[in-house]
Amino acid sequence: MEYRITKVQNSAADCFVCGVENESGLKARFYELEDGSLGALVTFQPIHQSYPGRVHGGAITALLDEAIGRAVQIPEPDSWGVTGDLEIKFKQPVPYGVPLRLHCRLIQNKRLLFSGEGRLYLPDGTLAAVATARYRKLALSQIAEFSPDGRDWSPHPREDDPETLDLPPWA
Repeated sequence: MEYRITKVQNSAADCFVCGVENESGLKARFYELEDGSLGALVTFQPIHQSYPGRVHGGAITALLDEAIGRAVQIPEPDSWGVTGDLEIKFKQPVPYGVPLRLHCRLIQNKRLLFSGEGRLYLPDGTLAAVATARYRKLALSQIAEFSPDGRDWSPHPREDDPETLDLPPWA
């Protein structure tokens, strides 16, 4: 299903998952979609390897954790979450060096807590991993020591940011 991108989410310069300047990072790109869900694009590199030719499960877990946690910022742009628990199911081996797509949505959003689901897809649309997680909402000042403006937290737009994402429909 083709989803129109409504916004490029912010990235931090040095974050392992989204950091545009972190040489060891995933450099994932996160997008808010027209239906209120979150999409992402990522291409893992050999530095993220576990077994030869395969991405380490910890890198996949970090990606899904961050993506689900970001989904709350679509309805609540100033909300930040800290992971309470995360369950992940690995369905297929994940190769590096190929573009992968991720789709996340909120399951529940309350005053202090939220939960969500994230799915990582291989280039052919095969489900590679699925995660569910719960988060506690906290003020940014309780989570991090940075200003949410400028280098530490901005969209970092790129010329190759797409206008739409093609993602399998939620089953």
